[in-house]
Amino acid sequence: MAGHSHAKNIMHRKGKSDAARSKVFSKLAREITVAAKLGAPDPAFNARLRLAVANARAQSMPKDNIDRAIKKATGSEGENYEEIRYEGYGPGGVAMIVEALTDNRNRTASNLRSTFAKNGGALGESNSVAFMFDRVGEIAYPAAAGSADAVMEAAIEAGADDVESDEEGHWIYTSFEAMGEAAAAIEKALGEPESVKAIWRPQNYVTVDAEKGATLMKLIGLLEDDDDVQNVYANFEMDDEDAQKLAG
Repeated sequence: MAGHSHAKNIMHRKGKSDAARSKVFSKLAREITVAAKLGAPDPAFNARLRLAVANARAQSMPKDNIDRAIKKATGSEGENYEEIRYEGYGPGGVAMIVEALTDNRNRTASNLRSTFAKNGGALGESNSVAFMFDRVGEIAYPAAAGSADAVMEAAIEAGADDVESDEEGHWIYTSFEAMGEAAAAIEKALGEPESVKAIWRPQNYVTVDAEKGATLMKLIGLLEDDDDVQNVYANFEMDDEDAQKLAG
């Protein structure tokens, strides 16, 4: 296992933290509803729902909102959401994956195609870039959870594959299959995580300059602002100097 600094590829996360907070709860609620509809409406018997509820609580989502989202899955008013993965390229040849939950795939595809095209990118065919990413589990902790060494030790004990740490926090990576078991083991050592989820992790990163980085961050932000979009992944990084220019 190689723990390393998260600084060079943190820029592609910035869009997530900068996305309009007003949309966060609605996206979390949608994931809870879909998880409850696909399995049992009880988190104790539905691993996906258990993760969705835990992530909502980590974002301080009120219990009433969580309960309402679960009940929506069993009620007649619940929408039928479809999970769709879109793939494409951003400026500089950066590969991108967009995960959506939508009740109208034509609307979503049209909106995403337009957003890509207006910001120097292009929506591609299915599986056009997915081979450049690995489907893995990501367990996130705040920096205050412990030192990089302490987090590394807990991750090793839990059988994790990799750890990234910086001043913002810690990200522990596992195989997709081992995510739940590893998260439970790490929680005993470090406490409750900020989030536990399956992600698309780039196998390699494309290095871009500050100008292209700014365009990419704008594109990611616009995609995340779309009500149908749940997650956006991109395989780019910036060197420290360009990252500082963009952050400043």
